[in-house]
Amino acid sequence: MKAARFDYLRPDDLAGATVALAEGRARPMAGGQSLGPMLNLRLARPGRVVDVSHLPELRRVEARPDGILYGAALTHAEFEDGAVPDPTPGFLARVAHGIAYRAVRNRGTIGGSLAHADPAADWPTALAALGARVHLAGPAETRELAVDEFILGAFETALAPGEIITGVFVPRRSAQARFGYRKSCRKVGEFAEAMCAVLVDRESDVQRLAIGATEARQLVFPAAHDVLRSPARVDDILRDAGLAADPAAFRLRREVVRQAIAALASESQPEGQPA
Repeated sequence: MKAARFDYLRPDDLAGATVALAEGRARPMAGGQSLGPMLNLRLARPGRVVDVSHLPELRRVEARPDGILYGAALTHAEFEDGAVPDPTPGFLARVAHGIAYRAVRNRGTIGGSLAHADPAADWPTALAALGARVHLAGPAETRELAVDEFILGAFETALAPGEIITGVFVPRRSAQARFGYRKSCRKVGEFAEAMCAVLVDRESDVQRLAIGATEARQLVFPAAHDVLRSPARVDDILRDAGLAADPAAFRLRREVVRQAIAALASESQPEGQPA
């Protein structure tokens, strides 16, 4: 099957892109790793596709004292290869390395992953655990939201008509910070069936935990001190979130969360491999 007919636009700047997106049934496209298949399967039928992959505003890297703002069109491979600076002790490269396959990482973008909001995707869960914020621009204003506020549900975001993700801000973390990230896939490269990311930065007293690959949005615990002190509380968290109805899925999620917590003390182990 091939895509239904649509108009293709390639605006010269961000202002032109937001105007084009505000008119009619429009969808932005950068890497196209999610939208492309959806077009071909006719799961998405926009009236126009607005190519934003080349916009300078979406390709920038802006270092700030408290972190780094990344343009939304930067690819997973650029993070994996260290082509952009990392405000954490290498956490972003480790997450990017576990995303799908290299061909996908060469084209897929960090902003596109957040806009698609697949609960089983790597960036939404990892960035929520890292306390990242999404920068948005529309025809009339700009704004920013925490990742866990931006993603409202499975494939559902706070994007308004004509609005586009312009960047992702990742807070700077100390050299002593630790990050545990685990996911379970049937085979390497597939979407995860269970996922968890944990951040501990004692210098700033930050302890965050995020559980992904759920039926809805990521579960984010910005103050996870009690859970990390007593991993047995994981069962209560999963039950309270309604994730215990399927015994097999419950056991898998529990194991992945416990592995992510345990990985804080053994970061030399490979990240993002099947559990």
